[in-house]
Amino acid sequence: MRALIVSASFGSGHHQANGALDAALRGRGVTLDARHADLLKYMSPPERIITAGTYDLWVRHMPGVYRRFYEWTDNDHAPTAQAFGWLGYRAMRRDVQELRPEAVVSSYPTPVALADNVRRRTGAEFLNGLVVTDYRVHQHWARAEADLLMVPSEEAREQMIRARIPPERVEVTGIPIARIYRDLIGADRAALRQKHGLDPDLPLILLSAGGTGSYRAQGRVLAELANLGVRVQVLVLAGADGHGVAQLGGATLHRLGFTTSFPELLAAADLVVGKAGGLTVAEATTLGVPMIVHAPIPGQEEYNALHLERGGAALWARALSDLRPAILRALDGDEHARLSARARALSVPDAADRVADVLLRRLGRT
Repeated sequence: MRALIVSASFGSGHHQANGALDAALRGRGVTLDARHADLLKYMSPPERIITAGTYDLWVRHMPGVYRRFYEWTDNDHAPTAQAFGWLGYRAMRRDVQELRPEAVVSSYPTPVALADNVRRRTGAEFLNGLVVTDYRVHQHWARAEADLLMVPSEEAREQMIRARIPPERVEVTGIPIARIYRDLIGADRAALRQKHGLDPDLPLILLSAGGTGSYRAQGRVLAELANLGVRVQVLVLAGADGHGVAQLGGATLHRLGFTTSFPELLAAADLVVGKAGGLTVAEATTLGVPMIVHAPIPGQEEYNALHLERGGAALWARALSDLRPAILRALDGDEHARLSARARALSVPDAADRVADVLLRRLGRT
């Protein structure tokens, strides 16, 4: 099977979803000739600066502006939707002509419009698929150009249909995550903590700061964790200021930076505190790790947080003053057990396999 699999480096979640899909296809015994591409690398330098640079500026320093942009573009008349078919056109056309894919599968909405433009202008024939990695369908996800849209929940499917996407094009699959998370379900937390040099007896909190280290609330969240009134250990990954172990009030900080051990560290954790990216939500719910959400990215992550909150799998500390009591509440044994059970009820551990199966079925490869 020849496939062009496209992500976008707005955080790391889109890449992770595509990696999970690649592995699931190969696990199905598919001989896969896959080329992985990044939308930002398709773009010219000026296009990249305008799109990625503006996004980073807004998320880091002007979240209110980003929220207004998110809301303004949540309709099918927004001018941004018209530009999607041209950003990176020449580079994608080259890949399509070289690879001759049977499927172009994207985990970000923009490449779907781009692939459709390439398809129409070159006469290439392929399945144009989209994997939705947020729990709410913003209009940018509702790509009429897609032949197949794979969404995380039945609610998202209904949102797609309300956005005038034909129902037969929409499949509920969940958000694809790496197989290792399924393998770690029920793992011995104490053993994992000992393996990674962590105290098996102290509460372990993983700070969710995103793959780019742009979490604007990181400093104030760490300050709250340092002053909980109970001793905790905190894993600081992306955006860590240096490496090593440091003491901050009652919190022992393990500054790890980038690590390939993230799945085991998540499985060892009692709580995830911070952002609510779609992949993080999918991974944490699979492992039954409750989340305390604070200062999510406006728009998509706020809706991810709402999805968790409504499902009883997380507490959303909307104000900084709410953060400390929310963490202490979630560390209580009975409340933690309730949140953990609700997280597992929301999870779709085999989502990558479901996406792979849907793709193969649509391509007539069952």
